[in-house]
Amino acid sequence: MRTSAVGLLSLLCLAGPLAAQEGKSSGGPLSAIDWLSESVATPVAAGTSAPAPVIDEPPVTKAGGALPATVTTSALDGPSPDGVGLIAPKVSGLPHDLWGVGLTHEIAERLVSHPDDDLPALRQLFLTLLLAEVAAPVDADGKGELLQVRIDKLLALGALEQAAALIQAAGTPSPELFRRAFDVALLTGAEDRACQFMAEEPHLAPTLPARIFCLARSGDWDTAALTIRTSKALNQITADQEALLSRFLDPDLYEGDPVPKAPDPVTPLDWMMYAAIGEPLPTEGLPIAFSYAELGPRAGWKAQVEAAERLTRAGTIPPNVILGLYTERDPAASGGVWDRVAAFQAFEAAISSGDAARVAATLPEAWAKMQEAELEVPFATLFGKPLQEMALTGEAGDIALRVGLLSPYAETVARKRKPATAEEAFLLALAAGDPSLVLPPDSLGRAIAAAFREPTPSTEAKALLDGNRKGEAIIVAIDNIGRGVQGDLRGVTEGLSLLRLVGLESVARRTALELMILERRG
Repeated sequence: MRTSAVGLLSLLCLAGPLAAQEGKSSGGPLSAIDWLSESVATPVAAGTSAPAPVIDEPPVTKAGGALPATVTTSALDGPSPDGVGLIAPKVSGLPHDLWGVGLTHEIAERLVSHPDDDLPALRQLFLTLLLAEVAAPVDADGKGELLQVRIDKLLALGALEQAAALIQAAGTPSPELFRRAFDVALLTGAEDRACQFMAEEPHLAPTLPARIFCLARSGDWDTAALTIRTSKALNQITADQEALLSRFLDPDLYEGDPVPKAPDPVTPLDWMMYAAIGEPLPTEGLPIAFSYAELGPRAGWKAQVEAAERLTRAGTIPPNVILGLYTERDPAASGGVWDRVAAFQAFEAAISSGDAARVAATLPEAWAKMQEAELEVPFATLFGKPLQEMALTGEAGDIALRVGLLSPYAETVARKRKPATAEEAFLLALAAGDPSLVLPPDSLGRAIAAAFREPTPSTEAKALLDGNRKGEAIIVAIDNIGRGVQGDLRGVTEGLSLLRLVGLESVARRTALELMILERRG
């Protein structure tokens, strides 16, 4: 059985993990990403001042939106950057005083160390924590330390557009935030806008590789070439940098020569230049954020599909993206991703036809392929409702029930469906909100039912909740459930209990249904 749950989100920590520092007194940043491009020469530490955020600005919805077209300013006595968010409390379901009396460094450590393999519902909850508009921690001093940690974690989860929008909401970026915005722009196809913004903001002091790249992008090849020669003569760039930059400026001149070895780690700027010289680096072994670079037309269809699968599995892009790519054209071959494409296309055509017999014939194979790729919840989001409108029986009927229970329409499904087995009875009771009235089918079901019968959070989570540190308690609850997925069923009870005690009832139900239906047990 599979031991990881999804990645809303895959991106990054295999090649570029976030690392918490030992203590705030060290003076270093609370988080760090080793694959960020050195786009500015003297990036400030996370602890230095940043402009106050502009909170009345609408969030961006397009990639690259972290780079404002015009510079915005705000009053010096404005709210703390650490309180900036994209989701209001009435939408997120989280209180405005989410962090309570929690301290910045302790909150940051929990965010940074949180693993990236949550169940889909928990991944969405964690993303909401990162994006929520809440009060800054009590010790926030306007430096935006927690804001940067949140942005870095979003990058680590592959949520590039969300990170871009959060940077935009914070107002004019500091050099540290611009470094992140620059790389987001590179990976989402907005590099020209990033270069323009850098040119208009002299205080950002672009590094030589970034300056040369932007000069070339603007068509100023002569100045770019001169900058390379001068920088090499003054030992301001390494021999490897000089080789790659020179080849980037004139690939034809180096035709037949060995391609410069890729650096470790690869930065988005490196990746862009290798792609430009016709030697694109595969993104599969890179942090998940790089998958964004292959979503656009500059990548082949297979690469686009595989990148979209990684990001959809991570929950950071909407399911409609993979729907569009899966159905874009006929599969070019068989095996692997092509078999998933073929099965998906056959089912999508069947569901569009409204022919129940065709749906019954194609659903089992499509569902098996979605299970193989751990894309069951996105599939359910796309097709949960139309499947409930068809009279399906047998294997297709059983699958349709589970798809419906994983969809946003689970409660409606529970009201309309009559159980055929004890397991179905438990699942339907769970979707309706009271599984404690039905006999659980197994040990996992008993652990879930206990949380609904008599919520009992872990000692750590309860202490945090009682100490007015609700946000940290929620993170602990998510971690407890993750421990339960690996076999410690007490963690399931404790984690679901805490979610229910803090009012996240719908999240607790969706998580419990995913625990029961998805193959995510250790």
